[in-house]
Amino acid sequence: MSIFFSMPELPEVEQGARLLRDAAVGRRITAVDVLHPAYARVLPPLDQEALIGRTLTDVVRKGKHQLAVLDDGSTLEIHFRMTGEWLIERSVDAKPRFARLVVHLNDGTQVVLSDPRALGTARLHRPGALALPRLGPEPLSADFTVPRLQAALAGRRAPIKPVLLDQRVVAGLGNIYAAEALWLARIDPRAQAASLSAQRAAALVRAIRAVLRRAPALAYTDQPARASAWRVYDREGEPCRRCGSHVRRIVQGGRSTYYCPRCQTGRPEARRRAGTGNRKS
Repeated sequence: MSIFFSMPELPEVEQGARLLRDAAVGRRITAVDVLHPAYARVLPPLDQEALIGRTLTDVVRKGKHQLAVLDDGSTLEIHFRMTGEWLIERSVDAKPRFARLVVHLNDGTQVVLSDPRALGTARLHRPGALALPRLGPEPLSADFTVPRLQAALAGRRAPIKPVLLDQRVVAGLGNIYAAEALWLARIDPRAQAASLSAQRAAALVRAIRAVLRRAPALAYTDQPARASAWRVYDREGEPCRRCGSHVRRIVQGGRSTYYCPRCQTGRPEARRRAGTGNRKS
């Protein structure tokens, strides 16, 4: 069984956590294979040995981090980064081409972390020593409120789209869903983050929740269906699904941003400060 993740964001990471939970919780680790130097640097031999004999008791997600909790209180933290995915295999199966980490379980299951770019991480935290980067509120939780978003945006002169990718502002949101939410909220991705009114911040909170809840449960296994699901992302030159104007693409912080120049309006002065010179049509 396998599930493909492309540029994993909150819904995809949540699905990955569920997949790992179903496959591994209650099972004992019998062996660990680290198959790439990048993974070996963060999960050295002593940590690999410490995993053997441990039983997984739970898997939880915090932002884009998956936390596999072990019976001694330690935690294996997994981050997919750009191209990670879980593959659940049987012991008799050959290892997938891009297998970077293989966890063998006592029922014969192999939990394989496949990662073509080898940008992901798997790190062991000893009991009581779990340390994650500072994360903002979960966007589907009651903690993600308009006042809290406004407080996080206060003083931020950068464009709103790159700011939303800062995990300290909102946990788990990534490039695709940020673009989709800004389109839904009719907010120009170039608008200065601190310039959003309470009304627009409220629209953005609603939009972020809506696009995340709308995300297909199977993490877009069917790529054509995935492409057709987007309202604005990766649709440069195509008609806006709301007004028919051509979708444009710009680069912000090294990432592609897609938006509708007619629907997504912002104050002209905010657009000038954010910079429009990097537009690529």
